[in-house]
This record gives sequence, C-alpha cells and structure tokens, in this order.
Amino acid sequence: MKVYSGWFAAMLGVLISYDALAESAHVAVAANFRQSMQALVTELEKDSNHKYILSFGSSGKFYGQILHGAPYDLFFSADAVKPKAIANRGLAVSESRFTYATGRLVLLSSRMELAEPARDILTRGTFNKLAIANPKFAPYGVATLEVLEFLDRYEITKSKWVLGENIAQAYQFVDSGNAELGFVALSQVIHQKKYAGVFWLIPDSWHKPIEQQAIMLNKAKNNAAALALINFIKSNKGQNILTNYGYLTPENY
Repeated sequence: MKVYSGWFAAMLGVLISYDALAESAHVAVAANFRQSMQALVTELEKDSNHKYILSFGSSGKFYGQILHGAPYDLFFSADAVKPKAIANRGLAVSESRFTYATGRLVLLSSRMELAEPARDILTRGTFNKLAIANPKFAPYGVATLEVLEFLDRYEITKSKWVLGENIAQAYQFVDSGNAELGFVALSQVIHQKKYAGVFWLIPDSWHKPIEQQAIMLNKAKNNAAALALINFIKSNKGQNILTNYGYLTPENY
C-alpha cells in the first residue's frame, strides 16, 4: 500500500533552496531497520550537507515517547498502525505518511554446528529457549505469534519463549547462544556471513504483512534534512538499498 500526496511533491521544490543549508534531523527508527537506515544515511550524507541523529528501538516505545512530546523529526515504525495513530492525534503531518518497506521474518538457529534445519528443531521441540520480540511493543513479535498459530506451535512452545524488548534484542539472544532458536528480521541476518544458509525464511502468507510506515512529526514540516531523507528512500537508489537488505518495497510486492 502506498500513501503519497500532492503535499510531498510540492515540498520537494523546497529542497532546491534548502539543500545548500546544513540541517539535522532526529529520526526514531524501528530496531529491525537499523542496518538499512544506517546504509541509507551513509549514502545520503555523501551528497548532502544534512546530518542525521538516529535512535533505534521498539516501535511501541517510540510511539509512547512521541505521545509524551519526544522531539523526533521522523518516525520509522515497524508497522502502519502507530504512524496512523500519531497522525490522527494531530502530532504529525498526515500527508507525509507512507509505506517505505514490508519486512520479512526468519527463524534463526544458533546451532550452526548441527545439520538439523531450524524448521525441524522448532517442529520437534528439541530446544530450550525460543527468542521472540515482545508482541506488546514489536510488530515482528505479532507476526511471530501468527506463525506459531499457523504451525500449531503456539501453546507447545509458550513456556520456552524468551521475550526481547524489540527484534534487535531477540536477535542478540540467538546470536549469543542464550536461545537456540529465534524469530528475527531477514534484514538482520541477510548480510551476516556466519548465518548464510542456516536461517529459514518464513513464507509471507503465514502472517499478516509487516507493512512498515514512516511519518514526519509536526516540528519537522519545513526541515530540509527530514524531507531529503524521505525523498532519498523513495528514489530508485534508496529502494535498491532496501531490497538489498531483504525488504519488499512498494514496487516489488
């Protein structure tokens, strides 16, 4: 689903006059989007005077902070619900809300020395701990529960769950070996050489789409750095970076 508007097209013209001015933007970013956002900003700063302050965490925590007046300029959520809710509360520029990517879920095993695939470990129950992102705060956690329901493994595995505050912490549980299995984002492992070929990509049809949306907060309406980042993400170059990190973009889903 795309959410575009005439407002954004009009504001792009502002960039021509603003681009020469060095501005900064404080960006709240869902944990699963860490590597991708860092890659995007690194590339953008090569050809721009703008600077970006990036904060990473769970979408739920950022949502709460924004409701209490946190001074972010942009919010990149791991879902579509929270940006829409922020807009409905009059805290953001409604017309700026757009879907920047759709996330993909994988099951990762820390048992790299074993030939047993992650799916078989989950099915047979031959593990002690399963790391998942807390569904109260993280959309990837919600998708994980839907997958476990689909596989009829929700109740069977519940006593083994280890909840991470966000998808980054769920990944850390597996990466450190504290959990044998974990549901994490494809973007977290796609470029990790040590995990090449040892994760299981969950079929997208097994859970609702992890539609990730961004929105501009009111204070950034005329912030050239914020506008430049949105514009770059929507460009072919930005979309290619997201695809490279394992996301589905509006053009390929």
